[in-house]
Amino acid sequence: MMNIPVLLAHGALGIYDELIFGGVGVVFLVMMGISWLRSRNAPELDEPIVTQDETPAEEVEKPERFRLD
Repeated sequence: MMNIPVLLAHGALGIYDELIFGGVGVVFLVMMGISWLRSRNAPELDEPIVTQDETPAEEVEKPERFRLD
């Protein structure tokens, strides 16, 4: 049976190409994980923030159609 080595990258650096490529992949995954964790704790932006002095945008009467000139 022929052993097929796993090659992610190959070039003039030899095994160091593999280490650099793998390191970039690990850094990417760590950054994506940190971003995901931070976004889970962020407040939702879909909900409008309403203070006591103002009325929500849905309650303000707006015409459904505008006249086109």
